[in-house]
Amino acid sequence: MNRRDFLANTVLAAGASALAVSAQTGEQPVRITVRADQPLGAIAPDFMGLGYEISSVARPGLMNGANSVYVRLVRTLGARGIIRIGGNTSDYAHYSATAAPVSSAFGTVVNDAMLRDLGGFLKATGWKLIWGLDLGRGSQSEAIAEAKAVLSVAGERLLAIEVGNEPDQFPGHQHRKPEYAYEDWLADYRRYKTALRAQFPRIPLAGPDVAGKTDWVTRFAADEGEDAVLLTHHYYREGQNPTSTVEKLLGVDPKLQPQLDQLSAASRSCRRPYRICEVNSFSGGGRPGVSDTMAAALWVLDYMYTLAANGCSGVNLETGVNHRDFISSYSPIGDDEHGHYSARPEYYGMLAFSLGGKGRLLKVEMDAASPGVKAYATQLDKGPLTLTLINKQAGPAALTVSGMPGSRAAVIRLSGPSIDAKSGITLGGAEVAPVGTWKPLKPEVLRVHRGQVEIKLPAASAAIVLVGQAVPPG
Repeated sequence: MNRRDFLANTVLAAGASALAVSAQTGEQPVRITVRADQPLGAIAPDFMGLGYEISSVARPGLMNGANSVYVRLVRTLGARGIIRIGGNTSDYAHYSATAAPVSSAFGTVVNDAMLRDLGGFLKATGWKLIWGLDLGRGSQSEAIAEAKAVLSVAGERLLAIEVGNEPDQFPGHQHRKPEYAYEDWLADYRRYKTALRAQFPRIPLAGPDVAGKTDWVTRFAADEGEDAVLLTHHYYREGQNPTSTVEKLLGVDPKLQPQLDQLSAASRSCRRPYRICEVNSFSGGGRPGVSDTMAAALWVLDYMYTLAANGCSGVNLETGVNHRDFISSYSPIGDDEHGHYSARPEYYGMLAFSLGGKGRLLKVEMDAASPGVKAYATQLDKGPLTLTLINKQAGPAALTVSGMPGSRAAVIRLSGPSIDAKSGITLGGAEVAPVGTWKPLKPEVLRVHRGQVEIKLPAASAAIVLVGQAVPPG
C-alpha cells in the first residue's frame, strides 16, 4: 500500500470512527478549519452598543453617572461602546430646559437636568452617543435648542445626530401624509441640516435611520453620504406575535443577508460606515418566553458576529422601557423599575461577544451540513486567537477544529439549564454579579495537538476558545 492510499484509508477510518461515536453519543461531528492566513475585515473597537427610547432619559436616576450598578453593567460589556437615544418616543418628545421631566410614550419631556445626568452617565461609562431629534411632531427651532443642549453635555462624546426615527414609517404613525416618501424626508433632513449647521458648523449627522426600506440608505449614501458620519438602519426579526418562536429566532431570516449586502454596498459607495442602531429579536417589546431566554442569548451572539462579518461598524441592542411604556422582554439589562438592575439572557450573549469580538475576523471553513453550528475566529494583531463556537441545535455536537496555534487553549462556556431558560444562564460558569461585574470561574483547558483541538458542545450552548492568552479578569 502506498503512502497516499494509507493516508486516505486512515482518514476514512477516522471518519467512520467519528460517525460510530456520533451514533453512540448522539453528538453530531463537525469539522472546522481556521484560516489564520486569510484575515477578513476588522471589528470596530466601539462595535458594542445599547439602544434606548428617549423616554429612558426622562426617568430620574436611570441614565446617571451615580447609578453605579447600571454603569458597571455597561462597562462590563466594554470600555468602549455607543449609546443610542431615539426610538418611536423621540418623535413625540419635547425638550424644555426647566420643565418637569416626563417619561411617556406619547409625551416625553426632557430637561437640562436629565441631560446633565446623561452627560455624567457617558463620562462614567466611557461610551459615546447617537441622539435622535424629533422630526415627527416637533419644530425646527425646538430641534436646534435640543441639539444645543445635547452638545453641551455630550461634547466630544457625541458621535452623531439623527433627524427623525424610522421616517419610512412616518405615515403609519400619522406624522406625515400617506404619500410621504424618501424625497420628502430628504427635503426635511436637508432643511434641518442647514439650520443645525448654521448654529453648529461641525455637528456630526447620521441617517436615514430607517425601519425597513433599505433602498433609502442606498439613496441617502448617494445624496448625503459623504457629508454624514454614519449610515443607520434598524432590524427586528418580525413584529412579535404567536408565531414568533424559538425556532424562528434561531433559524435563517431570508431578508437579513440581502439587507446586509445592500448596506455594505451603500457603505462602500460613500466610504462611510453603517450601523444597525436599533435592533432586537421581535419588535413590540419582544416575545415573552422567547426573547427573554437562553435562545435569545445565542441569537444575539450569532447576530453580532454576522453583522461584523458583513462589514457593519456596530450594533445597538434595545433595552429598558419601550415605546409602549413597559420594560421589554428582550432587554439585555433587566429593570424592575424600583432601582434594581440585572443581567438578562441577551446580556450574556453580548458579554460573550465582548470576549472574542476584537481585532480581525479570520476566514473559517466548516461543514456545510451543520447549519445549526456556527464558528467565528478573531485575532489581535497577529497575536492571540479567539474562536467562538455556537450550537443552536437541539442536540450536542462534537467539534474538531484545525488551524489552531499553540499547545493549549482555555474554554469559557455560555450555557443555561435549557433553550427556554430565563435564569441560571452563566458565562464561564459564573453569573453576572448583582453589582454589575463578572468574573469567570477557572476555565477548562484543552490540549492543542498538531494544530488541532477537539471540543464537545452541548445543545443550545456556546463556547469561547482562547488560544495563547490569559482568561480575562472579572
